[in-house]
Amino acid sequence: MKIRELFDEKKLVYSFEIFPPKPVYPIDTVFSTIEELSILKPDYISVTYGAGGGIINNRTAEISSLIKNKYNIEALAHLTCISSNEEQMQYILKDLESKGVSNVLALRGDIIDNGETLGEFKNSQDIIGYAKRNSNLGIVAACYPEGHIESKDKSIDIDILKLKEEAGADYFISQLFFDNNYFYNLLNKAEQKGIKSPIQAGIMPVINKKQIERIVSLCGATLPSKFIKIINKYEHNKEALRDAGIAYAQEQIVDLISSEVRGIHLYSMNNPYIAKIITKGIGSIINSINEIPLSTSISGN
Repeated sequence: MKIRELFDEKKLVYSFEIFPPKPVYPIDTVFSTIEELSILKPDYISVTYGAGGGIINNRTAEISSLIKNKYNIEALAHLTCISSNEEQMQYILKDLESKGVSNVLALRGDIIDNGETLGEFKNSQDIIGYAKRNSNLGIVAACYPEGHIESKDKSIDIDILKLKEEAGADYFISQLFFDNNYFYNLLNKAEQKGIKSPIQAGIMPVINKKQIERIVSLCGATLPSKFIKIINKYEHNKEALRDAGIAYAQEQIVDLISSEVRGIHLYSMNNPYIAKIITKGIGSIINSINEIPLSTSISGN
């Protein structure tokens, strides 16, 4: 089924993101992660794109197929258009459909160092439109509560979001953020722009200082003073920082759910333990909203 239908059926959609192992590692290194996440009964699991190789030999399709066909959980396969042409794009779209995958997250991807895309698709709108015209897949797009890091004029980001919807995006998943006010501001701007597609909040529990530094460098997310205090207080205590990061993410999610957001997308970083703890902490809240309960088992670590 197309994941967009879940937003019509449920008051809150809850999902996880995982990434394929790098080519130097066996693909089965991610199997245990999927097994443990499946126990939590998420609405879907997304699989990132890029670590598994080029557009043709990428592991994303294989892992997405496993999620859908073995565990009967909807899979969302990431798809980037950098350095790709129509022939390659047609191949991967057909490959996904043949494997039973029904949804893609259409992204531009990271531009190479010389600033050229070296492909026939220049942005996410191009790939969204192409997938809409040439497949029967559900199409998801990204949005950025604090604006895209490359955007020189943040005011046009909402215009681009509207273009993505017009190109065929069914719903949006937000980039991570640590201050919910940025997400609420995005929702307000989207409503004013006439955007009707659901917007799902992307949340990443930060469990170590290096992870935080990398996140800020890659996407420019703002760290609130409350969050900085947590880092400074517990940066030399690995376990304490992990628990504090989980607690902060749970607090964000509770606030978002209380404000009636349409969905929560948890960037799990292939760490089932963190996903289990957070799901247990918010499980009763989600279950009070949706008729189908989540599993909140936290066996294992």
